[in-house]
Amino acid sequence: MKPSQSLDRILEAQVERLATICRPRSLNEYRYSVRGFLAYLHANFPRLHKTSQLRRDPHLLGWFRSLCERRPPLRNATREKRLTLLRRLLRDISNNGYPIPSDLIRREDFPVRDHYLPRPLPPEEDLRLQQQLRLTDTLEAHALRLIRTTGIRVGECLDLPLDCLQQVSGQQAALRVPLGKLHSERWVPVDDETRRLVVRLVQLRALVPSSCLAKSQGFLLARCTSRGALYRRLLQVLDAHARRAVCTGKVTPHRLRHSFATEMVRLGVSLPALMQLLGHKNIHMTLRYYLQLVNMCSEVS
Repeated sequence: MKPSQSLDRILEAQVERLATICRPRSLNEYRYSVRGFLAYLHANFPRLHKTSQLRRDPHLLGWFRSLCERRPPLRNATREKRLTLLRRLLRDISNNGYPIPSDLIRREDFPVRDHYLPRPLPPEEDLRLQQQLRLTDTLEAHALRLIRTTGIRVGECLDLPLDCLQQVSGQQAALRVPLGKLHSERWVPVDDETRRLVVRLVQLRALVPSSCLAKSQGFLLARCTSRGALYRRLLQVLDAHARRAVCTGKVTPHRLRHSFATEMVRLGVSLPALMQLLGHKNIHMTLRYYLQLVNMCSEVS
């Protein structure tokens, strides 16, 4: 059994141990979940300091209720992630010899997963938005077009390497999408228009100040400050072009991905092939696009 330490120090130290195996974004999610949990305990159970004092009722069950009562409410997927991350940390510190009761977080504690259909842009709005983006010769506009023509995630687009465009055969080129949301690399076939997009992005990259290139570490999209700042800039540019294209509802980069996938379904791309294009590991995720198209057709009829 390990010597007595505060619950705060034990949990925070366990998070830092994950730094060697977790991506920075995942590590930040662990930190956020732990800090939220500890903040709840400090506010409601100020005398709780040791792992041996931790109980399912009232400590964990009270935290679950607090997540459900948050305003604005948390999505089920967000609550599920908080529970999943904390459960792993509690298991890890228990395996490391700290006294902690077992079964603090059970299967029945997890919320029902949100089920939703994709939200592609209506075809006429999708066309108008693409036309608007073509009128602007900027890195941001071309990056958004690249998301639309390949269906890659916005995070994957931000992390594309400078040499992402590869010739895989005499006539066929493909985009090498690096490790992303599901920690898997894939190749996405591209047409001539997409090939020209990547070439133009390389040209625009060469025009940015050298200080930006020094911070970009071989990425296709130059980051003059940070990855987050570039992401926010893409959102701003997309919002401005969506307003000019008179798009209804909020337009996000992920809706561009949904529009790509829906277009592929309309063109007759098979379910396994679309699964590979989108980088899904669960075919049920891809199936949603087919169900969404069936629903659209039934509404029209």
